[in-house]
Amino acid sequence: MLSHALERGVLVITVTSDPGIDGRALLLEKIDDLVRAHRPAPVVIVLEEPAARGAAVSVVLRAHRLCGRLGVLLSVATHSAPARRLLEAGADTSGTRLVVHARADTAVTAAAFAAAA
Repeated sequence: MLSHALERGVLVITVTSDPGIDGRALLLEKIDDLVRAHRPAPVVIVLEEPAARGAAVSVVLRAHRLCGRLGVLLSVATHSAPARRLLEAGADTSGTRLVVHARADTAVTAAAFAAAA
């Protein structure tokens, strides 16, 4: 369902498949564990095409709120234009803005620069 790596000081979490309604809580728990373990590193969640559906988008929006509470910068990358629109429309606007990218390499570079600033 997911994999993770550290790239240039950025925690990159790749969601490879849609968790479905029943798997949302487990996916969020795994993301929460990774974010807390690598804190204060910024996070990029990459939604691969099979994962760019409603359940995974919902988890990313919840992860954004979680990261906001923890003071961790979160960005998202997905090739799916519909998923990017859903993420931008549903993002929490009371804290740090959720930045949504079309490419993972761009998201990691931006997050690395933001962390260094």
